[in-house]
Amino acid sequence: MKKILALFLSILLAFSVCAVSVSAADTSDLRIAVASDLHFNFPREEIAGPEIGSIDDPLFWYANRRAAMEDESGFIIDAFLRQCAESDYDYVLIAGDLADNGRSRREEHEAVAAKLAAFEQATGKQVFVIDGNHDLGNGSATEMQDFKEIYADFGYDRALTVSEDDCSYTADLGSKYRLIALDSCNYNKSTEDGMTAKKIAFVHREAKNAKKDGRYPIVMMHHNLLDHMPMQRIVSRNFIVRFHRSTAELFADWGIRVVLSGHEHCSDAAVYTSALGNRIYDFANTSLTMFPLSFREMTFTDETVQYDDVPVQKIDTDALRRTVRGYSDAQIDAMNADLAAYAKGFLKKGVEYRLWLSLTLEKMGVKESDFYYDAVYAVFSRLNELLAMPLYGEGSVQELGKAYNINIPDSAYENGWDVATELVAWHYAGSEPFGLDSTEVTLLLRTVNLILHDDLARFNDAILLKGANALLRKNGEDGIAQSLTKLGCKVFGPVTAGEFFLLALFSPLLYEFGFDGDGVDDNHGTIPGYGVRANAQNARDGVLSFFRLLLVRFENLLLIVRRVFRLA
Repeated sequence: MKKILALFLSILLAFSVCAVSVSAADTSDLRIAVASDLHFNFPREEIAGPEIGSIDDPLFWYANRRAAMEDESGFIIDAFLRQCAESDYDYVLIAGDLADNGRSRREEHEAVAAKLAAFEQATGKQVFVIDGNHDLGNGSATEMQDFKEIYADFGYDRALTVSEDDCSYTADLGSKYRLIALDSCNYNKSTEDGMTAKKIAFVHREAKNAKKDGRYPIVMMHHNLLDHMPMQRIVSRNFIVRFHRSTAELFADWGIRVVLSGHEHCSDAAVYTSALGNRIYDFANTSLTMFPLSFREMTFTDETVQYDDVPVQKIDTDALRRTVRGYSDAQIDAMNADLAAYAKGFLKKGVEYRLWLSLTLEKMGVKESDFYYDAVYAVFSRLNELLAMPLYGEGSVQELGKAYNINIPDSAYENGWDVATELVAWHYAGSEPFGLDSTEVTLLLRTVNLILHDDLARFNDAILLKGANALLRKNGEDGIAQSLTKLGCKVFGPVTAGEFFLLALFSPLLYEFGFDGDGVDDNHGTIPGYGVRANAQNARDGVLSFFRLLLVRFENLLLIVRRVFRLA
């Protein structure tokens, strides 16, 4: 048995050294621009704040719960197309959600199609699109045939094959590549994927046809093929295709190396290696009209596929102001000075507003007449207070943390919302730089730790010990539970065994959300081209990456003990 194993390892090693073969017969390039989730909206006549609640910010008071720059969307799309016209891209690809209200407002699609038609006419460059979950639905104003009709010039009329049952089609990209535009949507359920055995069979057939014609297949679909956040199939299941690993296994072994997707609104590159050593990469693209307002450019040769993140640089703010009333000079000046920074501020305020809404009793359907109202109110009102509380200075989170023996490190962040939304912004932008020992993750975990102690103590005092605390407070004393919790933290430290266990489970999730350690840069990099074959090496690297992942998990646990929960 040992001899057989030794022989197998020797063969594997030999293949890993010499199995790379590059076909250099034709090195002609294909350069494409890839965008997704345009979410075009007709701009309002005048910007206005959110309908429920308000956002206290001089620039971003009109941010929305989607954190999308809806009124500016058309101008951002125009700027994107203008940059594509000025570049040497051969094609422009758009991976779904062209219109934000596309299901109910056909006219939004018609407006987007008019922009694309003007671009094609002016540049001679072909645009290819596929539908997203916002674009069409059964019984909606825009159904499947409507979508094919509106976007006939952007794939369907120039396709090699068009599916009769959905919006999938194929088209050639240059002389060496073939686009398989795959409709991954569910026409009856807005967000969920609609992958079926029939659609998988379509990909298989068209991948074989591409190979027979001497072309390399590239898949474009709206939903993600691979995880772009930890446990995406569980945490955000509607954004990734069902049975995603088995689907990736099939796609990889059918010769598909590159998949272009959207939907998650994040810039992220992920890789999967099949059992046969075939590697497939899923390039998720951010929403064009949300921070970071970017798209991808990709250059294909036999040897390499090079990709880069390209920001939308400037929008026509004069035209924006002529179209939409209500923008201040400060807002326009900020957009002109740094459009990406403005979009990031808009995103952070929008995310904060959305989270704030989800933490309200009204949103959870809790009424004052409910017997548990006081208990829920005590917990969630305090949670909102702590997230909005200044991190530093008098009456701050740092000051409160000292009472519980929890050290809140110094930083430039203002409050808990600022830290949390910064991590969300980096998730969207890609190339997340935050390890468990980073200031941001340390701040967030220790703030969670503080919330566990303070919120629970406040709940016990407000609900369970209400009568006793009324007497104590007449004498200027803290509540019983709060006083005992603070005393226990000073004597025994800030973490109980139960809390340590909960946070230890939470930390790896946060680590992978804030730090991309899969070895594939999200925004700028090079992967092997379609002409490169290194299956044995890939299989070996896949085994090694599994053990590296185990080591990372173990390191995370050590970091929790050493860095996050140390008393200082």
